[in-house]
Amino acid sequence: MERNKLYQKKEFFDYREMLHYAAETYNNKIAFRLKKNGNYQDISYIDFKRDVEALGAGLLKLGLENKRVAIISPNRYEWCVSYLAITTANIIVVPLDKSLPENEIESSIIRSKVEAVIFDAKYKAVFQKLKEEKTSNLQYYICMDEEKEYDQLIKEGKEKKEIYQNIKIDNKKMSIMLFTSGTTSMSKIVMLSQFNICSNINAIRSIIELKTSDILLSFLPLHHTFECTTTFLTGISCGIKIVFCDGLKHIASNLKEYEVTGFVCVPLMLETMYKKIQKGIKESGKEHLVNTMIKISNFLLKFHIDLRKKLFKSILNKVGGHIRMVVSGAAAINPEVLKGFNNLGIVTLQGYGLTETSPVLCAENDKYRRPGSSGFPLYNVELQIDNPDEKGIGEIKAKGPNVMLGYYENEEATKEVLKDGWFYTGDLGYIDEDGYVYVKGRKKTVIVLKNGKNIYPEEVESLVNELDYVAESMIFGRKRREDDLELMCKIVYQKEALKEAGIPEEKYHEVFWEEIKKINKTMPPYKYIRDIILTEEPLIKTTTQKIKRHEEMKRTV
Repeated sequence: MERNKLYQKKEFFDYREMLHYAAETYNNKIAFRLKKNGNYQDISYIDFKRDVEALGAGLLKLGLENKRVAIISPNRYEWCVSYLAITTANIIVVPLDKSLPENEIESSIIRSKVEAVIFDAKYKAVFQKLKEEKTSNLQYYICMDEEKEYDQLIKEGKEKKEIYQNIKIDNKKMSIMLFTSGTTSMSKIVMLSQFNICSNINAIRSIIELKTSDILLSFLPLHHTFECTTTFLTGISCGIKIVFCDGLKHIASNLKEYEVTGFVCVPLMLETMYKKIQKGIKESGKEHLVNTMIKISNFLLKFHIDLRKKLFKSILNKVGGHIRMVVSGAAAINPEVLKGFNNLGIVTLQGYGLTETSPVLCAENDKYRRPGSSGFPLYNVELQIDNPDEKGIGEIKAKGPNVMLGYYENEEATKEVLKDGWFYTGDLGYIDEDGYVYVKGRKKTVIVLKNGKNIYPEEVESLVNELDYVAESMIFGRKRREDDLELMCKIVYQKEALKEAGIPEEKYHEVFWEEIKKINKTMPPYKYIRDIILTEEPLIKTTTQKIKRHEEMKRTV
């Protein structure tokens, strides 16, 4: 069997087909477990489908077919219902970042020409103001928490089902408008079809073994296609139970409370979790014992004997006790962290993709993995390296049914990245002789020295982030004599941890610099970090925890 098509699953190419399949196949199985006022509420697959269809009919009754409807809220059941109701009713969905300031919400609404918005009650004042100012095309304001708005639409939709049922879906036309994270420039609007995203779901289902007994915790923002596609949509297509996180501070308790078996995340979150595990082991005085057990368990694995769940039960209980699989994306993760989780019996996989590719281009699976790589291309994706250097590193370009239609009202930007059927990712990397993909970093962030050497900030940052008392870091180039650059490192330190360790504030720079010197010894001289900047203030990041380097540099330099 092909390594990128391990599991045979039914394929579908629009959201209606997927929703019908899920409801017919899983029927009364729990699709969502909600928590309201301390009480649990279970929503079955068939009830989820009914809610989607009713809201879709209600939106059509308002005359919104082929129009644009935005959604903005924290992760919740109503977001999921709204997303599928909009798209399966032949309406274009515009998911908005829940963390946007008021002026950017307004700008996004105007730029995408939205005519209706479905929102959480916390945004009520924002949209009341927009309603009064009349600066946008908004005609309908639908609050998820208002019976006379959201619930009324569902009620009316149940009485007008035929409106929804008579709608025909063109799976290759624009159905989703997504704003890019804008880590290096102003955000663009990505146009995706249901065919784009469904082709990605099909490919993901073919390489990762998802079980109907799985319980997925949704905590990355649903407006981002990584969480939306890999947790919500893929989860629904596989008959999985989805639960929502109470907030980032509650992840650990939610993992245990819901007996979560898997989640998708970004490297920073996984690295933070791993640090806490390592700290707990160190404080228990059992480092040597744990390392010995890891060696024993890895040896037994060669003979297909897996004792990790038993050997490391006490450690695993601290992260819920039921996790069997974690998928990391959005950026490269430190290979040591991946290895560490896998040693403990949590299958930790890395993938790579972009909003423009719906999003996944390549990924590891539980059968085929290679340290440091992002796996291999999905079965329906072709990847090549454009203009590789002597090390085989060049820009990654992709071709496949998951590649976007283009950027909305931005022909120039579209032409820059879509050429001769290929999408140019803007990421640098290489592909080894066995087809595994290695992502080095963004083309726009690479630091090029006068001698022609390239430094990928993300690589060096992963080393710095391993250090004790480091929350996160950013590597950048600072000009020196002869117009060349030298590496600087901005470190966000963990003040409370430093205090607990009894390290006085006047010693912080000395402590970190000694550790940086140790890192320098592991690298060639041109990669040496020449100076550090310490701060308590978190780096400016997107909602998927990517550093907004252009904004961070403005306040650093």
